Amino acid sequence: MEIKTVGLASDHAGFALKQYVKKYLDERNIPYKDYGTFTEDSCDYPDFGHALARGIESGEVYPGIGICGSGEGIAMTLNKHQGIRAGLCWIPEVAHLIRQHNNANVLVMPGRFIDNDMAKKIMDEFFSTDFEGGRHERRVKKIPLTSEK
Repeated sequence: MEIKTVGLASDHAGFALKQYVKKYLDERNIPYKDYGTFTEDSCDYPDFGHALARGIESGEVYPGIGICGSGEGIAMTLNKHQGIRAGLCWIPEVAHLIRQHNNANVLVMPGRFIDNDMAKKIMDEFFSTDFEGGRHERRVKKIPLTSEK
C-alpha cells in the first residue's frame, strides 16, 4: 500500500488506542493528521468520522484509521461517503482481506475490544497488503451507489 499521510479519527472510547496508533506511526516515520477527538471527554463519533472521510476524499490524507468503542459506529459513518471503503478489523487476517479483496482505504478498529499488541499486528497487515485487483476490481467498482433501479 502506498501511504501518503494517514488520517486518524476516534471518539472518546477510541482515544486511548488512537494515542497508541500515533506512537506506532511516529516510530515508523509515517506522517499523520489527527481529525479528533483530542480528549477522552464524551463526544460523537460522526463528527470525526465525517472529517476523516472528507480528508481522504479531498486527497489530503490516504489511507485512514478510524476507532470507536465497537468500531461499528465510525465504520457506518465513514461508509456513508462515496469514496470510502472502511473495514472493521479485530484480527490481522481481516485486515489482510479488506485490503486484498476490497481495496479498503480506511482501517477501523474497536477500541474497547483489542489491545495495543493486536492493533499493531492489524496495522502491520493492513499497511503491508496490496489490493489484488482482478475479479475483485469488478466487485469494488460495483460498491458506489448509482441512480439505476
